[in-house]
Amino acid sequence: MLTDALQFPEPSLANEDGLLAIGGSLSTELLLLAYKSGIFPWYNDDEPIMWWSPNPRCVLYPKNIIVSKSMHTVLQNGKFRFTINKAFLQVIKQCQQINKNKHQGTWIHSDMIEAYHLLHLQGHAHSAETWHNGELVGGLYGIKIGQVFFGESMFSTQSNASKFAFIKYVQYLQKENVQLIDCQIHSNHLQSLGATLIDRSAFINKLNILCQ
Repeated sequence: MLTDALQFPEPSLANEDGLLAIGGSLSTELLLLAYKSGIFPWYNDDEPIMWWSPNPRCVLYPKNIIVSKSMHTVLQNGKFRFTINKAFLQVIKQCQQINKNKHQGTWIHSDMIEAYHLLHLQGHAHSAETWHNGELVGGLYGIKIGQVFFGESMFSTQSNASKFAFIKYVQYLQKENVQLIDCQIHSNHLQSLGATLIDRSAFINKLNILCQ
């Protein structure tokens, strides 16, 4: 069990599923330490805080982003408008709602929203938004530390709206000299956008260099 002390077990001690520790808090200090250490929280509202460090780790190098021909068209046809940090709370609440609709529950509960909103107000958490006719139709949020962006969740209420936000934000991060995007868990969707799997130890070595 974790205490309130700013310390985690070594990620290599995580079990086969990636569960490393239970307990602690969602304080800004502990959350930032977790991300820098290759660890993230994920748990249901009726559970204690659970901290994960899966192996292997799904990551995307911004220069390797894959943009399909159909998405090139979406990026250029002017249907969607892209913004950054204009609707953080709306984005995270939409991610919460989408997850509820899919799974009849969500790990994005009120404590998580409060903690990540505080991180946003302090300049650590960021959102990217897709708009159509003035309505928020897609977006994503995550944590930026140094040259690493740690993606948390995304949502879409229109076809290609989350992909639009993701690709536009990755292009923006390239200009900001971000070298690595943490996607946490592999999915075919992320793989289609250029994500790949690397060993946890290699991932943490990269964090030690890039999270400065």
